[in-house]
Amino acid sequence: MPSMSVSQAVAERQSIRAFRDDPVPGDVVADILDRAKAAPSGGNLQPWRVYAVAGQPLDTFKASMATAPPEEPEYDVYPPNLWDPFRSRRYQCGEDLYASIGVGREDRPGRLRQLAKNATFFGAPVALFFCLDRKLGPPQWADLGMYMQTVMLLAVERGLATCAQEFWARYPRTVGRFLNLPANCQLFSGMALGYADTDAAINNWRTRRDPLETWCEMRGF
Repeated sequence: MPSMSVSQAVAERQSIRAFRDDPVPGDVVADILDRAKAAPSGGNLQPWRVYAVAGQPLDTFKASMATAPPEEPEYDVYPPNLWDPFRSRRYQCGEDLYASIGVGREDRPGRLRQLAKNATFFGAPVALFFCLDRKLGPPQWADLGMYMQTVMLLAVERGLATCAQEFWARYPRTVGRFLNLPANCQLFSGMALGYADTDAAINNWRTRRDPLETWCEMRGF
């Protein structure tokens, strides 16, 4: 296995939105998911439930998404009437993303076409779905987020790329039917996994980060 520091993995991880179609071996996917179970969770509840899909089953699912009607989202990804600084950060992220592929703000069809690529996992050969019991609360959602981050960093270590996709919270019933989820199982997020297309313009920009002093107070140092 290639050697990489945690700092390197954190620095190299980014949301990839164009993948090569090279398959990822099942044993590599299983190893990443298994190693990620070392992620922390309150009381060691390990609330995550993960579904990994590839090959023909994934092709079938992506084809079904071409005619999937809108659904009531599982939850609101963002609070309504988002306020600053969060609103400005989200706005800037969108502007930078669409600028990378030459889609202007007034080009609504172009933006919708890019959004629709979520439904194909941006061409990734592996789809991951992350779920948890509906009776669990926000602390366990945070635990699931830590598990997902661990998966993403382990993927970087293996030369793979990811894109976490809360997009799938918009299609809980479609995904639920496909995965045959039990009624008590809530879909939290999906994730694209594969090899990045490094020539794709949309992968050659990085989201901006505010400096430490804007969100951190150091006391007693």
